[in-house]
Amino acid sequence: MSLSVLVISDYRDTGSVRPEAELFIGLAKQGVKVTIMTYGQADYVPKFKAAGIKVIDFHPEKKFDRGEIGFIRNELKTGGHHVMHLFNGKAIVSGLQAAKGVKVKVVLYRGYTGNIHWYDPSAYFKYLSPRVDKVFCISDATRDLIKRNRIFGKDKPVTIHKGHNLEWYDGVQPANIEDLGLPKNAFVVTNVCNARPMKGIPYLLKSTNYIPTDLPIHYVLVGRNLDTPENRKILNSSPNKEKVHFPGFRKDVLNIVKASDAFVLSSLYGEATTKAVIEAMSLGICPLITDIPGNRGLVVDGECGLVFPSKDPKAIAEAILEVYHNPDKRKLYAENARKQIQTKWNIEDTIRNTFELYESLRKEIV
Repeated sequence: MSLSVLVISDYRDTGSVRPEAELFIGLAKQGVKVTIMTYGQADYVPKFKAAGIKVIDFHPEKKFDRGEIGFIRNELKTGGHHVMHLFNGKAIVSGLQAAKGVKVKVVLYRGYTGNIHWYDPSAYFKYLSPRVDKVFCISDATRDLIKRNRIFGKDKPVTIHKGHNLEWYDGVQPANIEDLGLPKNAFVVTNVCNARPMKGIPYLLKSTNYIPTDLPIHYVLVGRNLDTPENRKILNSSPNKEKVHFPGFRKDVLNIVKASDAFVLSSLYGEATTKAVIEAMSLGICPLITDIPGNRGLVVDGECGLVFPSKDPKAIAEAILEVYHNPDKRKLYAENARKQIQTKWNIEDTIRNTFELYESLRKEIV
C-alpha cells in the first residue's frame, strides 16, 4: 500500500509557499499518495492536480469550529491516510482535534524560533500537545527550543531544511536600478522584509552613519510598512539619508535582489532560516547576515558571505564596506553562496528526508 499523506495548508501566496508546495509535488512524483486541503482558488492547485495530487477545496477558518473539525475527521476516517501534516495555526488546532482516536500520525510544521513555552496553556493545543508525533522544524534553533519546552517526548522535533531548486531562479533578470531612483553606478545593498520589530531595521538604517558619504553605496529596503515616520526620523540624522530607498511591496522583488551587489539581513531574533536570504543566495548575490540562531550554518562566515553580531550598526556597515572594497571577494562569496544552496539547502534533500520521516511514522502504526 502506498504511503498516504493528508496536508492542510494555505497555498494562495505562490511566492512564499513554493518550497513547501514543490516538496509535495516531489513526493507525489515518487509515488506518495498526497491529498491537500487548501483554498480552491490557490495558484498552486492546477500544479498539484497535474502532479496527481488530490485537492480538497477546504481550509479551516477558525480554531475550534466543530463543523470544520468534523470535516477533517471524516477525511481521516475515510481517506486511509498514514500521516497528516499541518502547516499553520488554524490547521494545527483543528487537525489535532480531528485526529483524536484516529490511527494517523500527526506532523506539525514550525518555521519560527520563539513563542513556545511549557507554562503556556495554549501551547498544549499545538506544538506541545501529546497528540503530536513529530514537529518538522526548518532549523536546529527551532528544534532545540521545542525540545527544551516539551514534556511529552523530547525526540518529537526534527530538523528538515526547506530546500530550494536553483532552476527556479535561472530566468530571473536584474531590474533596472535607475527605475528605482538609483544612479547607474550605485553599489546596491538590498533588504527584503515586512516591518516587524524582529527585523532590526532601525539598526540597518543607523549603519548608514558609518558609510563614507563619497561612496556610491545605496540601500534598497523592499517590503510593506518600512517607510515610516519612525524610520525617517532615524534617517534624518544620517549623512547618507538620500541613499536609502523604500520601494514598498514589489512583485518583482527577486529582480531587484538580482540587481543587487549584496543582500543584508539585520534580523534580531525569531526567524528560522530566512527565506529572503536563501533566495538571494540562490540568485548568486553575496549575503551579509546577523548571527541569529535560526540561520546558523546557512552562511559560513568568510566562505559564502559574512556573519556579524545583531544590534550592531557599525558591524553592518563594516561588512558592507568589506565587500564594496573587495569585489573579488564579493564575487567569490556570491558564487559559494549559490553552491551552498545547491549542496546543503536543496529541494531534493528535503523530499528525501521528509519521505524518510513519513515512512518511519507509518511503521509505528499498529
